[in-house]
Amino acid sequence: MKVGIIGSGMVGSSAGFALALGGGASEIVLIDQNPARAMAEAEDISHAVPFGRPVSVRAGDYADLAEAGVVILAAGVSQKPGETRLQLLERNAEVFRTVIGAVTRAAPDAILLVATNPVDVMTHVATRLSGLPPARVIGSGTILDTARFRSLLGRHLGIASQSVHAYVLGEHGDSEVLGWSAARAGSVPIASFAAQVGAAITVAVRAEIDQGVRRAAYRIIEGKGATWHGIGAGLTRIVRAIAADEGAVLSISTRTLDIGGVPSVTLSLPRVITRSGITAELRPELDAVETKALAASASLLAETEATLAL
Repeated sequence: MKVGIIGSGMVGSSAGFALALGGGASEIVLIDQNPARAMAEAEDISHAVPFGRPVSVRAGDYADLAEAGVVILAAGVSQKPGETRLQLLERNAEVFRTVIGAVTRAAPDAILLVATNPVDVMTHVATRLSGLPPARVIGSGTILDTARFRSLLGRHLGIASQSVHAYVLGEHGDSEVLGWSAARAGSVPIASFAAQVGAAITVAVRAEIDQGVRRAAYRIIEGKGATWHGIGAGLTRIVRAIAADEGAVLSISTRTLDIGGVPSVTLSLPRVITRSGITAELRPELDAVETKALAASASLLAETEATLAL
């Protein structure tokens, strides 16, 4: 499957590198407003291909997206000193006006996969501007937060993170909700599993894991300026699910109806993803505190969406 990547910065190039080595694409096309950057990243990634899977990696322009199955949107502008979040959103919305029009003209059947932050609101923008069904406009959402949650739970329990089934819901951001109530290790509720292996999840442990998930991006940004490897792998996981028509359940962001008293908002829930996009939505069983927190997250995102003139 051909995959286009719009934006060859750290997130876009990391996604390209992870795709090249991890599979899911037969051809990768990198596009950037700076063609030299796209060409350099494509050449660098192509030099890793002999160590991995056969895949064509090249720089191109929008016409080269013809027949792409997925186009990753990693384009955007950085926040200026003194600039408000809304001002940044409005400038990124302007970037998307140009980008999405060009993408949909070149590859009208492609699924749009949004990585640009704030990803939930930018997925809302992409849905509105593209006119595509929400099932075909997907934000990376909380796929990375979910990976962090599973990683920390697995470390505490002494098991592989792949054996932990737990999701982060709502916003990819400060209002996100860790779904402790529905978390499982294997098929066993997480608290029961923890008790059986002598690794009780105390109030202190739970708080430590919560902060480990919720503050991860801040710690990474403080140390190296931005995050890119984790989200590159997350985007690759979504592309693989689409390319292989997996029916995988992933925590991804798209238009969501009737959640927490909010009629319509873009946020993350576990969703089934196939070659045609999102085919089903799952709503984990939550306790009263988590239900209230998810409603608050939905309301916050809806308020931000309402401020944008699209």
